[in-house]
Amino acid sequence: MTLQLSESEARFQAECRAWLAAHVPATPLKSHNTREGFAQHVAWEKQLFAAQLSVVSWPEAYGGRAASLVEWLIFEEEYYRSGAPARVTQNGIFLLAPTLFEFGTQAQKERLLRPMAAAEVLWAQAWSEPNAGSDLANVQSKAERVDGGWRLTGQKTWCSRGAFSDGIYGLFRTDPQSSRHKGLSYFLVDVHQQGVTLRDISDLGGEPAFTEIFLDGAFVPDEDVIGAVDEGWKVAMATTSSERGLSLRSPGRYLATAQRLIALWKAEGSDPRLEDRVLQCWLDAQAYHLHTCQTVSRMMDGGTIGADSSLNKIFWSEMDIATHETAMELLGPTAWLMPGSPDAQGQERWLHDFLFSLAGPIYAGTNEIQRNIVARRVLELPR
Repeated sequence: MTLQLSESEARFQAECRAWLAAHVPATPLKSHNTREGFAQHVAWEKQLFAAQLSVVSWPEAYGGRAASLVEWLIFEEEYYRSGAPARVTQNGIFLLAPTLFEFGTQAQKERLLRPMAAAEVLWAQAWSEPNAGSDLANVQSKAERVDGGWRLTGQKTWCSRGAFSDGIYGLFRTDPQSSRHKGLSYFLVDVHQQGVTLRDISDLGGEPAFTEIFLDGAFVPDEDVIGAVDEGWKVAMATTSSERGLSLRSPGRYLATAQRLIALWKAEGSDPRLEDRVLQCWLDAQAYHLHTCQTVSRMMDGGTIGADSSLNKIFWSEMDIATHETAMELLGPTAWLMPGSPDAQGQERWLHDFLFSLAGPIYAGTNEIQRNIVARRVLELPR
């Protein structure tokens, strides 16, 4: 893969940069973990869709531009460089959508993808269960066959911004005699129905960032089963590969954060004690960018990500923590000031992002689990 942009790619980059410069809000939106802030972010997503920038790599029929993966990387880099708002459609367009493209029927794609890209229907991921920990295969929530579909009972937890979404996707046990990876099915669940109860869970900042979901007879029609019944594990692995690998954590995010860190280091007096750490954070972001380019090149030649996504996940989650820890040390005691404090000097975003980075080794499958996957499936070590 060449890192030099072609003429068409350079034109696309210039278009994205110009549009973002003209449209990114001058005043940051409120937190997307609050109802008011989430609504502001949805309005922003609608602007992106109107400009055909919401899902640039999707087919035009679903609101995209049929852009290449290289052009998608270009857009992501420009997006984060511009300081544009966080994407509240991400659990749909970056995780559920790739799964639909691989396993969904044509009718499901036509019904679900365009409203997802347009931020008309918002989706949340419902993997975790109270007694399952990091073991996704230990699903206890059940689905019973009824006329025209399934009735669900059980409980999901740590569902990011589930209270603000219209639907959830997750695994349910459809074969009562099964265990572990067998007998699971992948369902889409409308949360605006009887039999679904949502309860907020606050994050460290006191915002309702997560939702606990109680299912007591909620109905899922057959048309909302993705893939074959009892073969949901295979479908779920496509979603987790997207979450750990290429789409959810594009390199543009970390390149922009590394540049912010360098600017902070200079603004705080270029502390020589932290110079090497600042440089290492920048190098790690560059390395992740180059690795992603290599992965894109392989995929454009017909390859897949596969178990390598676990290596990706370990790297970006630990890089994110290291970068934000360095920023916190540069800021010193003022790093811990809450938003609105006059002494925070406009740097309180670092605290918010630092707290969020701590969750990185946990969500998308804990790094301990990812290391086991790497050992078995990448290095082929014995159990």
